[in-house]
Amino acid sequence: MIRHILTVLAVALFVPSQVFWIWQVRKIGRRLIPRPSLHRPIGWAAASLYLLLLVYNFLWPKPMPEAAHLTLRAALLVAPYQWWMLASLTGFLLIAACYALGLLLRSATWLYGRIAAPASPEAGAPLSPERRRFLARAGVAVSATPFAACAYGLLYERTEIEVTRQPIVLSRLPKAFQGFRIAQLSDIHIGQFMSDRQIRSYVAMVNALKPDLVVLTGDFVTWVGSPAATVVGALAGLRAPYGVLGSIGNHELWAGVADSITQQFAEQEIKILRSERSVIEQGGERLNIIGVDYQTLAHFGPKHAGVVREFLPGVASLMLPDTANILLSHNPNTFDRAAELGVDLSVAGHTHGGQVTLEYVSPDLSPARLITPYVRGWFRKGASQLYVNRGVGTIFSPVRFGSPPEITIYELNRS
Repeated sequence: MIRHILTVLAVALFVPSQVFWIWQVRKIGRRLIPRPSLHRPIGWAAASLYLLLLVYNFLWPKPMPEAAHLTLRAALLVAPYQWWMLASLTGFLLIAACYALGLLLRSATWLYGRIAAPASPEAGAPLSPERRRFLARAGVAVSATPFAACAYGLLYERTEIEVTRQPIVLSRLPKAFQGFRIAQLSDIHIGQFMSDRQIRSYVAMVNALKPDLVVLTGDFVTWVGSPAATVVGALAGLRAPYGVLGSIGNHELWAGVADSITQQFAEQEIKILRSERSVIEQGGERLNIIGVDYQTLAHFGPKHAGVVREFLPGVASLMLPDTANILLSHNPNTFDRAAELGVDLSVAGHTHGGQVTLEYVSPDLSPARLITPYVRGWFRKGASQLYVNRGVGTIFSPVRFGSPPEITIYELNRS
């Protein structure tokens, strides 16, 4: 049901946005091209190119399995159209908001003129044609900003990874684990816009941080046909004294590879925890790491994979009372339940930090707010803590804006 509603909303937004921007491009083209005889052939060529990109991205069967490197086809046919789609939809929403605000202000001005100054002939007078044209052009110019922002996010911010050093104070941390360092990678989404070569460079960055333990919190692949074996091979280069642990994300469940990728990781001595725990021992003391598959209360996704009635079933029996318990859960929405259970620290991903967001303007300007209040960074609830990693990959569009990719390094300390 939710999927159908979202589909209808997407179509309802897609059609008018494309008509609006095609019309704007047509008007700009006519002004920039001085020879009227060229207007028609250039217009037909542009329309043909648009239809080619539209058909390829929505109707053309995609090669299987997906390549683990940027192909010429992806660079010429996929990236430009996904950039256009994201920018045109965002820009159209922006101009629609500007239009609605302008209509509201004009209505308020007219009403004020009627009530407060009915005798004044200028009160509530309509805008002059020149001013209307100026405001219309200004609105289009403002709404065109997403095209530049998305180009920046596609060509630059998408690959400018940041290392976040996050100190974590745990009251139940054993003395032997004072200063213990955990590195987290999440939401890799291997594919044409996240190559195995790029993943290996991130692996090298993690190894250079010299963590004691590495954790992977899901979404190694994206869809059916994603090169699962390739991402496993790339991550097999991770090195840490206490090994590499991981959990399963929603896209492994949706692609139907959760079992097979778990086995492939096991062959590389990487343990994927699926409602399991791994106890790390050091200096006669122990630290408990628990991992669960992606869980959600919303009936969404192929075959509603990962849907549960209550978050974290069975986790209470995996906890140890005499030490700190750390939970690897792809979905940060499990945090409320984890806090009820007394989990000391949850590490998650899933949101990409919003991926394309204006959270630096306002926390509400993030699409991830539609699915969780825990979009990015550190949170606390009672004695429990959560950190949401922004991930390194992208989904739907190879663009990041306001949410650069992230590797997190946690340093555990006793209170």
